[in-house]
Amino acid sequence: MHQLNVVAITTSILVCWLILIITWERVSPYRKGLPFFREGFWVDLVWYTLIQSYFLKIIIFDYLIAPLKSHFDWSHSQLVHNWPVWVQVIFFLFTHDLYIYFFHRFQHSNKIFWRIHEAHHSVKQVDFLAGARSHVFEIIINQTIEFAPIILLGANPVVVPIKAMLDSMFGIFIHANIKVNLGKLKYFFNTPSLHLWHHANYQEVFHANFSTKFSVWDYLFGTAYDPGHEPGDRPENWGLFYDYPRDYFLQHAFSVKRFDERNLLKYGWFKSYYTLRPRLIKILLNQKHKFISLCTSLNNGEQQDINSVKHQ
Repeated sequence: MHQLNVVAITTSILVCWLILIITWERVSPYRKGLPFFREGFWVDLVWYTLIQSYFLKIIIFDYLIAPLKSHFDWSHSQLVHNWPVWVQVIFFLFTHDLYIYFFHRFQHSNKIFWRIHEAHHSVKQVDFLAGARSHVFEIIINQTIEFAPIILLGANPVVVPIKAMLDSMFGIFIHANIKVNLGKLKYFFNTPSLHLWHHANYQEVFHANFSTKFSVWDYLFGTAYDPGHEPGDRPENWGLFYDYPRDYFLQHAFSVKRFDERNLLKYGWFKSYYTLRPRLIKILLNQKHKFISLCTSLNNGEQQDINSVKHQ
């Protein structure tokens, strides 16, 4: 099958999966009362999911992996080339997930690498979109290590979109605010209950539940934490125990230099920048309300004209 067709199919599957998870969150939530447009929703959707993903895809594939391929093309080794596509997908899914487990665990124990991982833990209302919030450098490291072997080893080109789809589906699933019971399968596949505990603000889970797709790594290496109850609904039970910037650019700046976001509001230029998006949203909402009022007035006027004609 042509790669473009595979991309279209995987994209369609991902959209359907997203709709299913969003509906599931409304019907059977893990934490009740979480709003759909929660704090940081637009930052995660616009900046992390759309803009950052678009530009990092270009950087990773065109400026990192492509030069690597020109110097280290191991496709002639035929290591994975002749395997069935489904075997290739499973192979790279498992090997990369094992790497992610150890790298994730390292990030929680290293002060420098924690700086590029804390953004992912800053969301206090964890939902299907929360998994998208990851520092630029974290994505560059993980996705380069994820996709470079696929290309350098000469795997079937369709493995890239298929694996990318499965990564996204797992990421949406384990962060989703849904109540689900996989039974004994939880010892192999990661679940929202296990990973949502990892996002909870409890000391005992800071070094636990590092797996993304396969929870077997946590059980195998003794880092699984599953107390059998939920962390709780209070805001202080989730996210980071310290204040974290709300702005996309400030979140990246915070990983380099610690500061109090509120103290920066004393500078006029910063206050103008910081309040720009809320002001634009307010203007757009006002224009929307004016447009709705205008349409309503016109509709009422047309209805009155029709009634006048009827009476005549």
